[in-house]
Amino acid sequence: MKTLVIDDSQINVTLLCRLLEKIEHCSSMGFLAPETALEWCKDQVPDLVLVDYMMPDMNGIEFIRHFRNIKHCADIPVLMITANDEVALRYEALEAGANDFLIKPVDKIEFLARTKNMLALRRNQRFLEDRATWLATEVQKATLEIRAREQETILRLCKAADSRDPETGAHIVRMANYSCLIAKRLQLPESVQEMILEAAPMHDIGKVGIPDHILLKPGKLTDEEFAIMKNHARLGHQILAGSVSETLQMGAEIALSHHEKFNGSGYPQGLSGSDIPLSARIVAVADVFDALTSERPYKRAWEIERAVDFLKEGSGLHFDPQCVEAFLADFSEVLAIKDRYQEDEDDIKVFGSY
Repeated sequence: MKTLVIDDSQINVTLLCRLLEKIEHCSSMGFLAPETALEWCKDQVPDLVLVDYMMPDMNGIEFIRHFRNIKHCADIPVLMITANDEVALRYEALEAGANDFLIKPVDKIEFLARTKNMLALRRNQRFLEDRATWLATEVQKATLEIRAREQETILRLCKAADSRDPETGAHIVRMANYSCLIAKRLQLPESVQEMILEAAPMHDIGKVGIPDHILLKPGKLTDEEFAIMKNHARLGHQILAGSVSETLQMGAEIALSHHEKFNGSGYPQGLSGSDIPLSARIVAVADVFDALTSERPYKRAWEIERAVDFLKEGSGLHFDPQCVEAFLADFSEVLAIKDRYQEDEDDIKVFGSY
């Protein structure tokens, strides 16, 4: 336990430091100038401060006021030593932040008793601080475990949808990372970028409710079949909506609205412009680009330049212009993501990839 002794008399400082040596596990530091002690306290944390009242440039009460303004010293016990036993002075000292008093001449027995009491108070403070830190660490661990389980659940939901869809697992990883890249370029908070990375793979989860003869049909869908296919947006929303998880809530939002178009010609609600959730506008760009540039059993992959032209032509019509601009801002990062996650990778982790 570290104790500061502040007194303009060297004899008093030496005497009090000698007395403090009698207390087990207690070390002391003496200061003749309160200003010097304050400078020390800016970078260090004492456990107890003994301060004289009568000092030439800054008295004990003024010292306490400055001391209490140092953030990490707001609760450190302070024992004021004074030859003045006026009640008004004590009130002023208490108001400034003093915890206890000693009257000069200092009685050795009383000094040791009061000092030990103050150190015991500080010891309990430190215990509670350590306990609070420990609890915060445990809460963080538990939160991370919950997050990990939530992420695993999301991945399994995405794989369930993926198992019925001809699109590969690499597709959902690429489009999720593209989505995160767009969110980053739009300068969204990092927490939102991370949430989009995790929620984007759920965009087509509603396809688990689409019959195989429609979902896996190699040719063009009839109008009736396409009407059924479009239901996957509402089905995905129904699966994910109502969760207490913010990530699943965003997943529900994306599932419902990622087929909306900026000019209002999309489905299922015919939303337009900023009425379409931003997360869905972001995913629409990422999803379409990867779908166009990926080879499937029923189609060949488009060339990169052709897909980029498609996005540019659809800017303001199909896609949010800001999202398209953000996606194309530094295309080398897009190509890096595309190269990083190839079709032949069996088990790619989405979270924390970008």
